[in-house]
Amino acid sequence: MNRTRAARITGAALLSFGLAATVSVPAAATSAPVSVDTSTNGVVISPDVASALRRDLGLSPARARDLFARQNRADVQVATLRTALGPIFAGSWFDAAAGEAVVAVTDVTFVPSVRAAGVEARVVPRTDAQLTAVAEGLNARPAPAGVAGWYVDLPSDQVVVQVLDHSGPTESFVAAAGPAVREETVAARPRPLYAVRGGDAWYGPDFRCSVGFAATDGGGGKHFVTAGHCTAGGGTAFGYNRVSLGRSSGSHFGSGGDFGKVDITSDQWTLAGLVINGGGTVAVRGSAEAAVGAAVCRSGSTSGWHCGVIQAKNQTVVYSEGTVTGLTRTNVCAEPGDSGGAWISGNQAQGVTSGGSGDCTHGGTTYFSPVNPALSAYGLRLVTS
Repeated sequence: MNRTRAARITGAALLSFGLAATVSVPAAATSAPVSVDTSTNGVVISPDVASALRRDLGLSPARARDLFARQNRADVQVATLRTALGPIFAGSWFDAAAGEAVVAVTDVTFVPSVRAAGVEARVVPRTDAQLTAVAEGLNARPAPAGVAGWYVDLPSDQVVVQVLDHSGPTESFVAAAGPAVREETVAARPRPLYAVRGGDAWYGPDFRCSVGFAATDGGGGKHFVTAGHCTAGGGTAFGYNRVSLGRSSGSHFGSGGDFGKVDITSDQWTLAGLVINGGGTVAVRGSAEAAVGAAVCRSGSTSGWHCGVIQAKNQTVVYSEGTVTGLTRTNVCAEPGDSGGAWISGNQAQGVTSGGSGDCTHGGTTYFSPVNPALSAYGLRLVTS
């Protein structure tokens, strides 16, 4: 227990979060490419997204703008506290009902310091790194047929294993993971959702998927990122109007995500830093990662705009086609053909649709592959407006 350090953190936090203060996020607390807009006036919501937020989350445009502004402010607070707390920091999430960040700590002595910074504190026995290590241990083991996936659930300080049955192999798999793990029964196994602006349709030889985000390489080459299971077969790619775009040239489906890229070789196509569907557009300003608990929306060529909440990160999903790690779990619905489509929180790109369960008639769970690892894997820069 370090009372001196806690006092220093309290003083720094009060200075950092004073009403007149401007907070700078230390470079060590962020991972490129990241951009955070912390001003309320910087949140612009298109009519289509506003309609989806009202339908799916019951948010008026004014409440949605306020929510995204609070999420942006929470991101800055958490980044600062992560650095200040060091090994005491045990994870964070966004409490949408309270409109504030929650930071978990492993030492009760630091609770007043966190609260003095305007952030709710929770004392937990395990850090997010420890929970991630448990999840990675599961990643290293073959999953039985009765297991659909697993994820780190920060608010409960546990790793949740999603099961389809309670057979012997399933129960043994869960029990061997130790006391940090609990079961969650799910109705169906997730599946990849088969069917230049984010959300538009694009076509391969015998399928339809959705565009994620436009990006460029160091030489000025044009690309877009999408789901890896969409680009796995390679071949010529066609746009929503069946005009040739170029070729699928990258595919990753497994450890670390479900992402791929399409090289745009036709001079008939230009890149736009936009997400579009149903006649509305959202300008993409950056790719700051939203927190667990944050509101998020997605666009796909089958079902259009739908919104919900980020429920967990670093989810492992056991698809019939293979196991994928590093996904983000949401309560947003999706349909076949939405795969690869864009996810955005406010004006920040989040990821591309991987798969899920359910549908947009009855609701469901959908997973996306984070955009920043995809951009980094291919050496690409996000196109912004």
